[in-house]
Amino acid sequence: MLIALSWKNIWRNKKRSLVIIMAITSGLWGGLFLNAVWLGMVESMVETAISRNLAHIQIHQPQFDQDRDIRKHIADGDGIYRSLTAHNSIGAVSARTLINGMASSPASAYGVNIIGVNAQNEANVCDITTNLQEGVFLDSKYRNPAVVGAKLAERLNLNLRSKIILSFQNLQGGINYLACRVVGIYKTNSTQFDEMNLYVNQADLFKNLDTKPIFHEIAVRLNAIDSLDAVKAKIENIVPGQLVETWKEIAPELAYLSDMMDFYAYFFIGIIIAALIFGITNTMLMSVVERFKEIGMLMAIGMHKSKVFIMILAETVFLSLTGGIIGIVISAVTILLTGYTGINLSFIAVSLESFGSAAMLYPYLPLSIYFTLVLLIVIAAVLASLLPAYKAIRLLPAEAIRTN
Repeated sequence: MLIALSWKNIWRNKKRSLVIIMAITSGLWGGLFLNAVWLGMVESMVETAISRNLAHIQIHQPQFDQDRDIRKHIADGDGIYRSLTAHNSIGAVSARTLINGMASSPASAYGVNIIGVNAQNEANVCDITTNLQEGVFLDSKYRNPAVVGAKLAERLNLNLRSKIILSFQNLQGGINYLACRVVGIYKTNSTQFDEMNLYVNQADLFKNLDTKPIFHEIAVRLNAIDSLDAVKAKIENIVPGQLVETWKEIAPELAYLSDMMDFYAYFFIGIIIAALIFGITNTMLMSVVERFKEIGMLMAIGMHKSKVFIMILAETVFLSLTGGIIGIVISAVTILLTGYTGINLSFIAVSLESFGSAAMLYPYLPLSIYFTLVLLIVIAAVLASLLPAYKAIRLLPAEAIRTN
C-alpha cells in the first residue's frame, strides 16, 4: 500500500513530475550519447592506427629507433619471419625494410620514409590496399613501382605514372638512387602519415643495395587482440636480443586513451548524476513543503516516521527510475542507430585527419555501462531523498495540521 501511495503521489503534480523526468531523460541521453561518440572516436583512432601501419606487435633491432640507420637491421630477419608465420596465434606477418630518404620530382623534393615490403604480406597485415585512391599496390607492369600518399603526391605534384627519384644511404655509407614510377596513390585518416611514407617492392630495394634480404621491422597482426601480452612473451622467446613491442608501447598516447575510456565514461556520467541529484532534491523538497498538512495528518492518525521516510524515499526512486529508464532506452536506440549508420563528419575531415581520426564515426557504449547506470540512478535517488525525507519526519503533527 505504501508503494502504491508513493507512485500516486508522484502524479499529483503532473507538470512538475514531467519536468523533472524530462530533465533526467535529456541529461542521460546527452551524456550517454556524447560518451558513445567519444568512445567511438578513440576506438576509431586506435583501430585505424593498428590497421594503417602499426599492427599489433613490432620487432626491431634494439638500437634501430635511435637513428634509423639502415645498417641496424634485424639479425636473421628472414628466419624470424618464417618462424612467426608458423605460429597459431598470429594471423599475418610482414617483414619491412625501412630507409630514410629523399623523394624528388620535377616539381619539388621532400624527405620520406621509404618502406620496402612484400605487397601481399603487407596487405594481409594492414589496410593499405583498401586505402588506395588510384592505381594498384605495387603490382604493376612498370619497373620499380612506388605507391605514395595523397598528401605527398600533392606536395610533389605527382600523378599515376609520374617518375620520382629516391635517394638514400646504402650499407656502405654512400648514396644510392632509385628511379621509380608511381603506380598507386593512397589516402589514410592521417595526413602526416600520407605525407611521410612511400612504399616500394623489397626486391627492388635489395637489388639496388646489392644485398641479401634485410629487415628493419617485422609487423605482426594477431588473430585475437586479447592474447596480445601472451603472444608478445612467446615472440620474445623466439627472438632473443631483439626489441619486441606491442602497439601500446609503440604509441603510448593511444594506449592511454584506450585504457582511460571507461574511466572517462563513468566520470562524465558521474558529473551528470551529481547535477541531477540537486534537481531531484529540490523537486522533492517542494513536494514535501506543499504536503506539510497532509504528512502531519498521516502522522497524527498513526503513520510511523519510518514509513513516512520510506514513502518519500520510494517517491524519489520512482521519479528517478522513470526518467532514468526512459533516458537509457532512448540513448541505447540512438547509439545503436548511429553506430550502425555512422555519423558523417566529412565537413571537419581535415581537422580529424590531423590527429588520425576517421571522418566517419561509429558511436558505441559497452553494455556494462547501462547496468551500472541503473544502479547509479538508484543510489542518486536515495541520496536525493535524504534531505526531503528528513524534513518530513521532523514535522510536528499538531503544527503541520494547522499549516495553510
